[in-house]
This record gives sequence, structure tokens and C-alpha cells, in this order.
Amino acid sequence: MCRWLSYVGDPVYLEKLVFEPRHSLVEQSLHAEQAKTPTNGDGFGIGWYDERPTPGLYREILPAWNDPNLRSLAHHIKSGLFFAHVRASTGTHTSRTNCHPFAHDKYLFMHNGQIGDYPLVRRSLENMIEDEFYAGRQGSTDSELIFCLMLTLGLKEDPHRAIRRTIEVVENEMKARGATAPFRFTACLSNGKSVCAIRHASDDKPPSLYWRKRDDHVIVVSEPLDTETESWTAVAPNHTLHVEGDLTISEEATLKV
Repeated sequence: MCRWLSYVGDPVYLEKLVFEPRHSLVEQSLHAEQAKTPTNGDGFGIGWYDERPTPGLYREILPAWNDPNLRSLAHHIKSGLFFAHVRASTGTHTSRTNCHPFAHDKYLFMHNGQIGDYPLVRRSLENMIEDEFYAGRQGSTDSELIFCLMLTLGLKEDPHRAIRRTIEVVENEMKARGATAPFRFTACLSNGKSVCAIRHASDDKPPSLYWRKRDDHVIVVSEPLDTETESWTAVAPNHTLHVEGDLTISEEATLKV
């Protein structure tokens, strides 16, 4: 499993969250506390928005704790909306194209979890992706496949419906193909103005997801960055969290019709 964070609010240097907290994302890449895999050393990535309409992206296969370029970039890049992710592979190979976040046009997407028995459903799910988005797919992960499905199913027009339909399509195909391992899907996406985070699983063990709001920002994380446990709120299982640019927060059932 992986660890990730997203930030929305007044612009800050990325190092403030990626490196500085006691349990920063880089620290989690070595010693995650709420993940099945405590070490997340199969690459990392950052994605950020600035004055341009599309996000910047930096991904690398080195462990996050061992890349001086990440420390330098995090020290200099300042953003009011950014993603950071450290990867623990669930089966696909370690390559730059398999590192999160993934980007398409104005969108960023990152994921923690897996499609259970992925080899059983991979080809059939890939066949559902529209040519436009399949052509832009660079890696081989189930995470990027999910992102392509969301784009195919109308992410640009109705994000919540696209999320719901993608979950339904994946779970229906798993059932049809006889997959028995669970689908676990804790993910985050952004259009550059707002953030949408999802905590979902086909069993009763969705990966952890928390958020915290301050006067000038909201952070959404796989696990808390510090020991102020009372300041972090867990997203309910099978729910979606929406954070608007003005820091308005709402939560709704992921599969609500």
C-alpha cells in the first residue's frame, strides 16, 4: 500500500508537509504506522498547481528519503494546491510511469489500494477505456487504469457520478471474472480548484484517510502527520470528501444514487 497527502489553502512551500512534520510523508515512506506495508520505497511523486492551468509533475523511482532533488524542489516550490505520494507496489513494476500522481489536462489523481486479483480483470477493464484516454496512459498500474476509467465515465462533466460509476464497473467486473480479493480504493483527485478524496473498499477494511482544517488550509492524508490526534478527522468508510477552493468541506456516501 501507499501513503499520500493533498493540500488546499494559502500557498506554502512543499517541504512544510513533505519533510518538516514529525510524521511527514518522507518519514511515512520509511515508517508508515497505519499501512499494511510500513516501508513505501517504490518511488514517489509530487504534483502541484501554480499560475498555469495544468499541474507540474515530478516523479522518480528512488525512495523519497533518498532523492536530493525532491528535497531541493520541495524547498523551492510554493503552491496553494498540491499532491505528494510515496509508493509501495502491489505487483506492477517500479518505473517512473507507474509512480503517482497521474496527470491529464488539468487533473491530478493518486491512489492507495488495489484492484483485487488485478490480472483477472485488467484486459476487460482496459477495453472499456476510450481511445483518447487509453492513448495517454503511460504505465501499467491498476491506479492509472482507474483514472482512465473515471475520465471515460465523465469525470469532466460530473465528478461524483464518474467516481461512483467507476467503482461500480470495477466491482461488477471483478464479480463477473471470479475475483475474490477485495477492491480497496482510497484516492484523491483535483481539477486545480478543488479536491475530492474517496475512501472505499468492497470489504470492511478500507485504507485509512483523514483530514484537518485550519483557518487558511485543509490537509487530506493517508495518516496523520503529527500526534495531535484530536485535530484529525477520519473520513467515514465508503464516503467521498469534497474540499472546495474556499475550504468548504462536505462528505457524502460514495455510492449514493
